[in-house]
Amino acid sequence: MTCQDSELRFGPIGPNALHICVDLQRLFAEDTDWKTPWMTRVLPRVERIATVHAERTIFTRFIPARRAGEGHGTWRRYYERWESMTLERLGDEMADLVPSLSFLAPPAAIFDKTVYSPWVDPRFDEMMQARHADTLVITGGETDVCVLGTVLGAVDRGYRVIVVMDALCSSSDAAHDAQMAVYQGRYGQQVETLTTDDLLRHWA
Repeated sequence: MTCQDSELRFGPIGPNALHICVDLQRLFAEDTDWKTPWMTRVLPRVERIATVHAERTIFTRFIPARRAGEGHGTWRRYYERWESMTLERLGDEMADLVPSLSFLAPPAAIFDKTVYSPWVDPRFDEMMQARHADTLVITGGETDVCVLGTVLGAVDRGYRVIVVMDALCSSSDAAHDAQMAVYQGRYGQQVETLTTDDLLRHWA
């Protein structure tokens, strides 16, 4: 995992910023086939951001299929491969947020999704608009999967996007590092990157 300090390039963070924390759930934190080993290393940083800005935080949750054979198109094949991660096998409670974050909701909000990107469901953008959001601060996991879907959807819709580099995690160090290079290099006009300390200094 690599990380480098950066400064905001496009001015101060305004009052309409929201914190989108992506999929920090028990099914990724505990001993399952989808465990993200170093979630525990970034979790304290996410906790700091979410605690300071609980009323401006939205937690997304990835909800697996109920049982193998469900899902549209390639998602059906996906859950045949990952039958162990269906709710029937896991139990519904494994889709919950990790305990250190769950107590923040409310006042934080929760948004459930069944695919990588929350933007597929128009109600997610409606939540942003209802809160008059113009800036989205992104944390969570995985950097190269659901976080990527969240970031690209926000970029497409014109939101200012701030990715908190040391508050992201992935099950693949190589994919995490490669995706961070993409955020910092290819999306330089649309994605800003900060560390947790720098974010909290700018977003008081």
